[in-house]
Amino acid sequence: MLLSRFLNSMSIATQMPYVTELLSLNERTMAYNLQLTPRDIQDLMTARTQVLYSYGRVELGIEATKELIEVFSTSPYICQENYLSTLNELHEIFYYLKNETEDKIGDFKLIAMMKEYFDDECAGSLKLLRNNLEEFAENFRIQTMRQEYLKEGDDES
Repeated sequence: MLLSRFLNSMSIATQMPYVTELLSLNERTMAYNLQLTPRDIQDLMTARTQVLYSYGRVELGIEATKELIEVFSTSPYICQENYLSTLNELHEIFYYLKNETEDKIGDFKLIAMMKEYFDDECAGSLKLLRNNLEEFAENFRIQTMRQEYLKEGDDES
């Protein structure tokens, strides 16, 4: 846990280049009337760092954050008023899923799945998204354990 705290505190000091990088995404998201200010991005990065720390994770880049912004900005359920808070919650859900699936699903695939659930079954509800994805993670773990058990059985033959 100390290593993740150390690395995440270092990342806070190096976030300024990320602010510029994330601000450039506004060019794409403006088409959906969504925009992050430099202060919003600092808040987003602070919330992201807290989520990473709470899950004991270290993330050296911001590719997942950029993908969350780009993918979810097209959702009809996100507006400027809930944009930042939704992105913060999506980070929480994303890293929860990364832990629960033991990083066995790639970031882009996981984000695409989250978006599909969010826009379709959940109709923009973050609470429903979390519930549905918690159920998905549980089923994923069960399937993974089952496959590992069957694979171990093959090895013993």
